[in-house]
Amino acid sequence: MGHGDTERRALQNVFGQFASGVTVITCANNDGEPHGATVTAFTAVSLEPRLCQVTLTRKSKACNFLSDAPFAVNILAADQLDIAMHFAGRPANPGPVWADGATAPVLCGSAATISCVPWRSYDGGDHIIFIGEIVDAESSGKSPLLYYRSTFHDLGEPTVNSLWTLSADDPHSGWFDSTTTFTPFHLTGAEQSA
Repeated sequence: MGHGDTERRALQNVFGQFASGVTVITCANNDGEPHGATVTAFTAVSLEPRLCQVTLTRKSKACNFLSDAPFAVNILAADQLDIAMHFAGRPANPGPVWADGATAPVLCGSAATISCVPWRSYDGGDHIIFIGEIVDAESSGKSPLLYYRSTFHDLGEPTVNSLWTLSADDPHSGWFDSTTTFTPFHLTGAEQSA
């Protein structure tokens, strides 16, 4: 084993410290049949225009199919571990259930589905970066499947000890946007002397 292999493994371990969701990128293959690849390198990019990014290894078949082609990002639900493995090369039985999406074939039962048309692609070293313009997005409300340290996980039960729960700093409920105005309040005499 060469020195480069050691460094590569060390870097993979560092990357593994970042917990992420799990997606299956779906598209049509050259024969028009549904095709998918399990990908953790997914990122929301922009709200205006509506863009997201996926990064696929150049070795994957999907990488060839995605060149200037529409695709869908299927954010897997916690109960779809078998689907994640299916599209990572370990076929599941029964296999996935497909549906026609807004731009490309989609998987049934996902936590969320994002349908895209091609926007840009970039050299990403041994990967290619595909940015899609989002034309449709929907969420099922199901909990997501997570990937951390080369292992799949689920969120587990939320607790009041969670960092954001019931906190005024919760980005979903507690942060102020740029249009927020504040009205000062003044203590009455009774409150001041209390």
